[in-house]
Amino acid sequence: MKRWQELASAVILAWAMALGAPGSAAAQTKPAQAKPEGEMRFALYVTLAPAWFDPGEAVLGNLTPFWVLYALHDALVKPMPGNRMAPSLAESWTVSPDQRVYEFILRKGVKFHNGDPFTAEDVAFSFKRAKGAQLQEKVKEVVIVDPHKVQFVLHQPWPDFMAYYGTLASAAGWIVPKRYVEQVGDDGFKKHPIGLGPYKFVSNKPGLELVMEANEGYWRKVPSVKRIVYQSIPEATTRLAMLNRGEVDVAYLLDESLAKTVQNDPKLKLAFSGGIGTYYLDFFDMWDPKSPWADQRVRKAASLAIDRQALSQAETLGASKPNGNIVLRGFEYGLPIDPDPYDPARAKKLLAEAGYPNGFDAGDLHPFPPYFTTGEAIGGYLGAIGIKTRMRTMERAAFFAALGTKKLKGVCMCITAAYGNASTRMSDMVPTSGSLAYGGYPDIDELYQRQLGEMDTAKREAMLHQIQKTLHERTRFAPIYDYFWASGIGPRVEEVSLMKIDPYPWSAPLEDVRLKRP
Repeated sequence: MKRWQELASAVILAWAMALGAPGSAAAQTKPAQAKPEGEMRFALYVTLAPAWFDPGEAVLGNLTPFWVLYALHDALVKPMPGNRMAPSLAESWTVSPDQRVYEFILRKGVKFHNGDPFTAEDVAFSFKRAKGAQLQEKVKEVVIVDPHKVQFVLHQPWPDFMAYYGTLASAAGWIVPKRYVEQVGDDGFKKHPIGLGPYKFVSNKPGLELVMEANEGYWRKVPSVKRIVYQSIPEATTRLAMLNRGEVDVAYLLDESLAKTVQNDPKLKLAFSGGIGTYYLDFFDMWDPKSPWADQRVRKAASLAIDRQALSQAETLGASKPNGNIVLRGFEYGLPIDPDPYDPARAKKLLAEAGYPNGFDAGDLHPFPPYFTTGEAIGGYLGAIGIKTRMRTMERAAFFAALGTKKLKGVCMCITAAYGNASTRMSDMVPTSGSLAYGGYPDIDELYQRQLGEMDTAKREAMLHQIQKTLHERTRFAPIYDYFWASGIGPRVEEVSLMKIDPYPWSAPLEDVRLKRP
């Protein structure tokens, strides 16, 4: 017996050393993760909205809130480096044979910033708060099996459930603490959000500044930077000036001239990110048979009038990639379509064939805020073939309100940044029922509705490809390019984490950003 105990002790000791037990050689050689240090400041180009602090306020298809959500909050499944649908708060998930039940196994031992444990109760509560009628209508019930297992039971099989729940197509999978929200209310939560993310809320100057501090208990890894500050700086020249003075470390969204300034400054670094937003012309008046835009030849003329490569060079130093589709090439079910060539001569010929040899007054041109210089360039291209427009600029919130209530007239230089797949990408503006659609085609409506319930991936792909092909043939839109934009990076930054998640426009994951250490 004594000999057996000695052998057992030796085996246990060997295993302990192999696994890095305290005092073992393996443990002594494993580097300890450094404590968070320093402060990293980001200059944002839009006004910080308190609604972004709450995943429950995020609207389907709007990517902007994830700027904050990736910092303060976490999701069951989310895009991460190398995986557009990575397990996070959910260690794994399975789908039932009838494809009606999605079961998630939750990560154990995770706590909210206030110390409350994360459980399935929070998952069910967060889903019920999420905006997006399509998701809510498809889910029959959320079943809490136990504190670390939750099931979503659908009314019927729906192939896009994970595209909405596990990507940035919605924020329904991003989790808030049930007990805390019920205690402080929705308004109280936006004043002091509590989450599961790599950073904790410290303070907020409404519309101006958000200060966050590292969550050293974050399950994935301890953040490298102690404090992160977001500042709203609407003027690009001011963002660059602050970067030069060392007042910020990252200046987002610099135009071509400012980007060249950064490029020529040895102290600074120029970085490009984006790829999720596609610019396109939407012809709001095309559904009026009396409008010139009702003629496909006129819409095609507008598309041929745009020199996409020159526009990319002028606006983004050539980083933006011309596209002939509003769906990204890398998306599931995406159909690669080459962009229309720059051919003003053919454009004028088409206008003449349509009865407008001298062009026409097309009314208002609405550029997506804050990309007004690109809107001016588009207006110039259209004017060169005789399509006269008046540019109408609006503040971002006012633009979204007018766009969503179908109050805009004329033509829009719009942007879609909807995540997921080809179906979710088109959901807002292709079917007649889409929240941003000013009209639609009955045959496309019927095909789009059918593919929503098609569980055979090959058949579904064929349907979605046919929709994209038909949209192109009819010039429903005039896609321009997939937008990549320049940012300036200061000398203190070691890792800015741009494009680690591809496509995604801002620094993420934020626990991966690093400052240079002395």
